Amino acid sequence: MTATIKRAIPRQATSAVAHRAEPPSPDDPLLGFEPVPHKAPRRNSITADLQRAFIAHLAATGIVSEAARHIGKSMEAIYKLRQRPGAEAFRGAWDAALDRGVARLEAGALARAIEGEERMVVSAGKLIGTELRHNEGLVMFFLKNRLPDRYGKRAQEAAFEPGNPAFDALVESLRAQWEEEKYQERHSPANCEANYKFFGELRERWRREWEIEREAKEREARALGLPLAGE
Repeated sequence: MTATIKRAIPRQATSAVAHRAEPPSPDDPLLGFEPVPHKAPRRNSITADLQRAFIAHLAATGIVSEAARHIGKSMEAIYKLRQRPGAEAFRGAWDAALDRGVARLEAGALARAIEGEERMVVSAGKLIGTELRHNEGLVMFFLKNRLPDRYGKRAQEAAFEPGNPAFDALVESLRAQWEEEKYQERHSPANCEANYKFFGELRERWRREWEIEREAKEREARALGLPLAGE
């Protein structure tokens, strides 16, 4: 860990720099679209040159609001232009410019997932240095989307289906754990004491019932003048 916050390479620069690209060159196919026509252009119209400047800046930044500000137009005006008849090519260039921004964002995220990110280390309100950290969530995001058969949802589900060795082993482990817990519960001192109490009370209840039944039979025998058992 070093006590510095200098950025040694461009990818470690601030987000304003790291997420920008050079605007496309004038001969880039992206700028070869057919501009939205203006039958009666006015002073504040978004001309063909402004449309291409907007698309170029959008490709460089990936931010619609910033591209609109770059040509001095409001978001309302730029979206109205997008919806006008004859704006099909303009909309296509707009979407393609955003795709470039997303691709650049993906490339940057992939680089951070592989190489890690330099983070500042602060203690007691003071910067003491920097350290390289890896974002495991970002790593798993790329693995699941780039290799879905191995790391995606379907792969995870397949790993826990009956017949899969890992699934069956887990089931057996849980069953053994459940049986052990039940055994321990049955043979615990508290459970044994409860069982002794239950069976003791049951035995006492049976004894009382037996005595009541015997007394009833004796009364009946006396009433009939019959000898009692044991006499």
